[in-house]
Amino acid sequence: MPDTPGTPRTAPGSCPVSGTTSGAAPAASGTARETSSGTARETASGTARDTASGAAPGAGSGAAPVASGTASAPTPVPASAPVPELFSWEFASDPYPAYAWLREHAPVHRTRLPSGVEAWLVTRYADARQALADQRLSKNPVHHAEPGKTGIPGERSAGLMTHLLNIDPPDHTRLRRLVSKAFTPRRVAAFAPRVQELTDRLIDSFAARGSADLIHEFAFPLPIYAICDMLGVPAEDQDDFRDWAGMMIRHGGGPRGGVARSVKKIRGYLAELIHRKREDLGQDDGADDLISGLIRASDHGDHLTEAEAVAMCFVLLFAGFETTINLIGNGTYALLRNPEQRARLQSSLAAGETGLLETGVEELLRYDGPVELATWRYATTGLTIGGQPIPAGDPVLVVLAAADRDPERFGAPDTLDLGRKDNQHLGYGHGIHYCLGAPLARLEGQTALATLLTRLPDLRLGVDPDELRWRGGLIMRGLRTLPVEFTPSAHR
Repeated sequence: MPDTPGTPRTAPGSCPVSGTTSGAAPAASGTARETSSGTARETASGTARDTASGAAPGAGSGAAPVASGTASAPTPVPASAPVPELFSWEFASDPYPAYAWLREHAPVHRTRLPSGVEAWLVTRYADARQALADQRLSKNPVHHAEPGKTGIPGERSAGLMTHLLNIDPPDHTRLRRLVSKAFTPRRVAAFAPRVQELTDRLIDSFAARGSADLIHEFAFPLPIYAICDMLGVPAEDQDDFRDWAGMMIRHGGGPRGGVARSVKKIRGYLAELIHRKREDLGQDDGADDLISGLIRASDHGDHLTEAEAVAMCFVLLFAGFETTINLIGNGTYALLRNPEQRARLQSSLAAGETGLLETGVEELLRYDGPVELATWRYATTGLTIGGQPIPAGDPVLVVLAAADRDPERFGAPDTLDLGRKDNQHLGYGHGIHYCLGAPLARLEGQTALATLLTRLPDLRLGVDPDELRWRGGLIMRGLRTLPVEFTPSAHR
């Protein structure tokens, strides 16, 4: 995840860092819904449709990516060609045609979001990559005239502002260095058996039934339990986290207050847990969880304040949460809609190969990734992006989903090709805010998809695609439900 996406459905900075008891109830149809990212999108009755994202692929569609370079000038907009409607339920179901129009005619486009905030949408790959690394674009909402309308609901009142999604160097450099000491590749690699154990246990819970909702019963609980284990949340408290996370998902497309209440509960719990672990480390230094590692790194180097520690753990929780839900959900749906690519991957897995699985997850991140827009940035001075002047103080939203379908960077961008080469997608961000939790998200995505396709080889959609609903929100992109059917099988 880039320093992780940001909603309660969010996680650190643009990445990865994802319901009722195990999922959210659909929102009422046709109402504008604020999200944890601080904006709204009309959704709810939205239906999934075939789109460029649902085009049937060719098994070897790997047309050579178009070399990146100077982007072509925008095509003049005919007077009779209005800007596509953004943030409607139709848009939520299939945003890619609208993003293609913006890339062609208005690649850096100022729009009024349903929350009332005006922001610039950056849709071309070259411009997006530039903006993600441009330090004149601050992550700190203090640079915006209405900071309360952006970011994670409740984070300000709960004292959770000092995390990687909201700060710039030098504080960002200091905090990221601290977290990197605790969130190491070694720790993630050692966690692989636990991720596999959780994956098998969840599939066991519905394998004999022959049907399941893969969001509520699989994609949602897997990353919640995994990140709780990694953080060191005691097993007896993890169901509380699952409930709080479910409330955030359930209210993510609705009033900000519903999310804010969950944020405050999580903040209070984390503060108490960090205090307990700090005391325990004074007596026993053998704990190997992420929070204990963060405390050790702070005590033996750059100091981490209590507020910073709580905010960092909060963001790490969501860095490993909704982005992974959406990666598993969107990825499974894309494979079910593209049977040739799904069969190609199953054949590779049956042969004991892992290469196609690895490139395949990267392609799924590019093709219909979990993070639609990178989290908020604010111009600290006047600057130009893609030839468009941006005044100081204006919010800028980099549209990752649009950039990763840019034909000037990717050959056949609307085709799913699991073997795609030179796939430098922006799904986990770019620059200093590149997703700290990307290795964990990749591990969970690869494990979940490989195990599903191996254990449930005839997995298929349980409803017509037009009946599926996408969750409302600005930052994240994910299905509310994913009903599937398969031949019942015994537990492992």
